[in-house]
Amino acid sequence: MIPLRDNNPRRTVPIVNYLIIGANVLMFLWELSLGGALDQAVFNVAFIPARFWLPGNWVADLFTIVISMFLHGGLLHIAGNMLYLWIFGDNVEDRIGHVRYFLFYFACGFGATYAHALFSPASRLPAIGASGAIAGVLGAYLILYPHARVTTLIPIFIFITIRELPAILILGFWFILQLFSGVGSLGVPDAQDVGGTAYFAHIGGFVIGMLLIAPFGGFTRSRRRQPPPPWWAQR
Repeated sequence: MIPLRDNNPRRTVPIVNYLIIGANVLMFLWELSLGGALDQAVFNVAFIPARFWLPGNWVADLFTIVISMFLHGGLLHIAGNMLYLWIFGDNVEDRIGHVRYFLFYFACGFGATYAHALFSPASRLPAIGASGAIAGVLGAYLILYPHARVTTLIPIFIFITIRELPAILILGFWFILQLFSGVGSLGVPDAQDVGGTAYFAHIGGFVIGMLLIAPFGGFTRSRRRQPPPPWWAQR
C-alpha cells in the first residue's frame, strides 16, 4: 500500500517540515555530486553501530547521527521517505507547533538510531536515511489522527486500485510489517552485515514517536484559541 495524500486539513504552514524535506533533497544532491567518492565519504560521516560502541565514541557520534538522518541510498529511498514525511508530517507539526516539531523529529531520529545500534551492535555498515525519524512522525500521527482518511494506491497482482483508508489501517499495517521483518532478521546469522533495511530503527522510531507525542504537547495544544467571529456574525 502506497499513501498518496491524506484528507486532514491543517491550520498553519508546516515550514519546519518543508525545511527538513529541502535539507534531505540538498544532501541527496550532494551525494550525487560525489560520483565515485560517494562510498568513502558516506563511510566517513555516517553512523556505524560497531564504531559507536567503541570507548569514547558516544559523544563524537552525535554528529554522525545527525548527518546520517539526511543521507539516502538511492532515488527510491529518498522518494519514499519524503512522500511519507510530506503526507503525515504537516499535521503533526500543525498540532504541536514548529519548534516542538523540530525537537520531536530529531528526538525520534536519535532514538531510532540507538535502537538500531542496540539490535545490530556489530554492524560495520553505515546506517543512513530519514526513515527512523519519519517513523516517529508516523507513530505520532497514528496516536493523533487514527481515523484520518488516507488516499492509498493498492496494487493487487497486475491490477492497481486507489482507495481511501483510515490512517490506523495504513500505519498499523506498516508497523506490523516492520515488526515481523525485524523479528525475522534476528534469526539470520550476521544479518547486520548483509545490508538491507534497518527494521529496528523503524520500530524504535515509531514507538518513540507514539510515546513522545504527549510530552511534546500533542494533546494539550489540540485545540488552539480561535479569534471571535466578527460582530455581524454574532447573534
